[in-house]
Amino acid sequence: MDLLSVIRRWRFRDKLPIREIERRTGLSRNTIRKYLRSGVVEPKFQVPDRPSKLDPFAHKLSGWLRIEAGKSRKQRRTVKQMHADLVELGFDGSYGRVAAFARKWKAQLQYERQTSGRGTFVPLVFAPGEAFQFDWSEDWAVIAGERVKLQAAHTKLSHSKAFIVRAYPLQTHEMLFDALTQAFRVLGGVPRRGIFDNMKTAVDRIGSGKTRQVNARFAAMASHYLFEPEFCNPASGWEKGQVEKNVQDARRRLWQRMPAFPDLEALNAWLEEQCIAGWGEVQHGSLPGTIAEVHAAEIASLMEMGRPFDGFVEHTKRVSPTCLVHFERHRYSVPASFANRPVSLRVYPDRIVIAAEGQVLCEHRRIITRAHHLRGQTVYDWRHYLAVIQRKPGALRNGAPFTEMPDAFRQLQAHLLRHPGGDREMVDILSLVLHHDEQAVLCAVELALEAGVPTKTHILNLLHRLIDGKPTTTTAIDAPQALALRREPKANVARYDALRGKEVRHAS
Repeated sequence: MDLLSVIRRWRFRDKLPIREIERRTGLSRNTIRKYLRSGVVEPKFQVPDRPSKLDPFAHKLSGWLRIEAGKSRKQRRTVKQMHADLVELGFDGSYGRVAAFARKWKAQLQYERQTSGRGTFVPLVFAPGEAFQFDWSEDWAVIAGERVKLQAAHTKLSHSKAFIVRAYPLQTHEMLFDALTQAFRVLGGVPRRGIFDNMKTAVDRIGSGKTRQVNARFAAMASHYLFEPEFCNPASGWEKGQVEKNVQDARRRLWQRMPAFPDLEALNAWLEEQCIAGWGEVQHGSLPGTIAEVHAAEIASLMEMGRPFDGFVEHTKRVSPTCLVHFERHRYSVPASFANRPVSLRVYPDRIVIAAEGQVLCEHRRIITRAHHLRGQTVYDWRHYLAVIQRKPGALRNGAPFTEMPDAFRQLQAHLLRHPGGDREMVDILSLVLHHDEQAVLCAVELALEAGVPTKTHILNLLHRLIDGKPTTTTAIDAPQALALRREPKANVARYDALRGKEVRHAS
């Protein structure tokens, strides 16, 4: 190309004869005249169309490449495997010819996508209150002095671009429901549509086109908040590009400068505060003013949130003989009357609720452990085992649930178990919480310990006084140390002789 440019410049600008150009370049005069007559700026060499051994198999190989392009990276066949399959079909060419064909086919596919497919986009515009976009991301934070991996839920209004970020330990159903509930609360209402990717907590199966088999629990949540769920095409994140960009912006604005927090609740409170403050600092871009100003005008187009969705996930569990139910490698106690019976386990982001026969039996703080090398924990409530120790009082001495009793009960237990029958007496005292207020029983035990009379009788007396509203202390009686006789008796044994007389009549 450089030589052709020099030839054209020498001939048309410097007016050199062709003979002189021939001498300088070493090209023949016919070649120089051909270049000058054609008027081309860069030389093009036409490759002759030669037949190839791969031509009879080109259609088959193109079909294989098209099928493999639709698979995930780990499931695709390599070009070497395709060459081996072609050899079995009768192809006797080299692997290089097949690899060259595959490179050309992939380059053509990429060009088509860039010009008319995935590489081309249409700018979108949304009406006020029309839609919101939701996505998850994975980030790190320091919680209670430990660096932990968290799942961040991003929700963004498509019109005003107002956004909210909340952190959760997992990307499960109950976390998703809570994230949307908190997002609607902060954003001021519910839009008409929600744009999601094909996450497993929302879509059970992906059909052809836009057909989706929506998860029943997710559909119930969408029906409760009255928004229409819309799902992107697989691997098409640009269909919710606003929230995708919000994931990148949040890492720069929030996560990179995030301080340490004592717990997850404090972190989410800080995230909410920073998001709302960011609305007033970021310009909208498409509309005049900041995000906060556009959002203030959009609130009127949002539907009021109403009653929050009870976003729990329900599991049917059978209570073990030790009055425990198992969930996520951890164990939670259940009242002993439901041992060996099925119960309903309702899982919330922060708690576990156990219900049966139409009523809630108990509630525990949920334990979430991401490290699989750690053993599961057991959460006891000693009140659940009172019915058991009434029949087996000996189990009180080494019962694991009773190590978590209040200090006053444990001090009383240590005192009573030193005496015979103390375990039965302690069981009777603990059983009082089944019929009376626990704080009143605990107060009576503390008063008995302070008075130095930790007995069942004294505790019952103090408890009834507390229930009746009577004072628990009595006025001291000022009694003399010893009784003294004013007239000392005289020793006279002779009076007993009168009993032996005949004149004395005895009863017969």
